[in-house]
Amino acid sequence: MLLARIEGSLTSTRKHPSYLGWRLLICQPVDGAGVPNGAPRAAIDPCGAALHQTVIVSSDGAAARLAVKDPLSPVRDMIVAIMDETR
Repeated sequence: MLLARIEGSLTSTRKHPSYLGWRLLICQPVDGAGVPNGAPRAAIDPCGAALHQTVIVSSDGAAARLAVKDPLSPVRDMIVAIMDETR
């Protein structure tokens, strides 16, 4: 799992069928102070996260594939929580 900030959304005219109906968001990993840490990642969003919100992203591909109900899906990252605050 990692802490990330929502930097935008993705739009695709062609994608794997398991992504249909899912929002894809660009998540910039950050450290506890909110400083960018690593390369941005794309994640599916079942939580309804908004631009610039801090979220927790799970990189457990098995859990993401269960969420999209396709064991052969290429999905890997999924937003699992929206942070209210960090300490």
